[in-house]
Amino acid sequence: MKKPELYISAGTAEEARRYVEAGADAVSVGEHRYGMRLSGEVMLDELSNLIPWCHERGAKVYVMVNKIIDNEMLAQLPDYLQRVQQLQADAVVFGDPAVLIAMRQAAPGLPLHWNAEMTSTNYETANYWGSKGSKRVVLARELNMDETLEIKSKLPHMEVQVQVHGITNIYHSKRSLVTNYEDHQGREQGASKGLEDGLFLIEQERKDERYPLYEDENGTHIMSSDDICMLENLHELIEGHIDSLKIEGLLKSPEYNEAVIKGYRLAIDTFCSDPENYVFEEQWLDAIRELQDPRRELTFGFFFKEQVY
Repeated sequence: MKKPELYISAGTAEEARRYVEAGADAVSVGEHRYGMRLSGEVMLDELSNLIPWCHERGAKVYVMVNKIIDNEMLAQLPDYLQRVQQLQADAVVFGDPAVLIAMRQAAPGLPLHWNAEMTSTNYETANYWGSKGSKRVVLARELNMDETLEIKSKLPHMEVQVQVHGITNIYHSKRSLVTNYEDHQGREQGASKGLEDGLFLIEQERKDERYPLYEDENGTHIMSSDDICMLENLHELIEGHIDSLKIEGLLKSPEYNEAVIKGYRLAIDTFCSDPENYVFEEQWLDAIRELQDPRRELTFGFFFKEQVY
């Protein structure tokens, strides 16, 4: 049985190397100028060392260019994408068609992965982007299991990626909402608003749920109050021929991400070696639970929900 790719986002080149050594088949990295919701930056000079290192170990490197592109950035895109291709990155992850156009001009042949967040919900739209040159579609996290597997069955010539673990984005604004709020309150400027500051929102009706919030040069991001964890049911996605299983490393420590990679690596390898006799081992999940933030529940996300409200 063909093994799916085990893929995780990384914030630094050092993290990327740790994750590959822990068992990841692919890592994604990027720069804040071109990518959103990155836990750090890997610049071009670092990529020049990281990509060969990963390739020597059979792993792939994807570069995030999933930012909402404005007019000012259009002139910078071709040179950046051309350099990414020269460094032999394995793919560029994009959502804005401006990236596709720039790729045709500056880096033809470099594989594209279409990731439009919550709008990648059907196979016809995925087929459209496939006809434009996208090799892979990243499915919306709001799809249930049946919808996910149906889309894959309708895309025999296109790779399908699904997030199986970690935090998810639920809101993004290009405005600096935290800074604006602090300005209104007269607070001193210069305070950090990054990923390590523990900022969160609480709804009046759900006071026991915390929604992590951070602000960077791309605006304000609000994240889910729980973490997806599909480890127990990973075999269903493998049986459905999903090509890539994504772990979101954002807002997690490298130690936590390594534990997650090792658990999913064991599940994938064990199932693919003998599908008929596969049995899930609770200890794979226990190692993750030991490092899980007790305020954040591990859930199946929308995989087993009939409708999204």
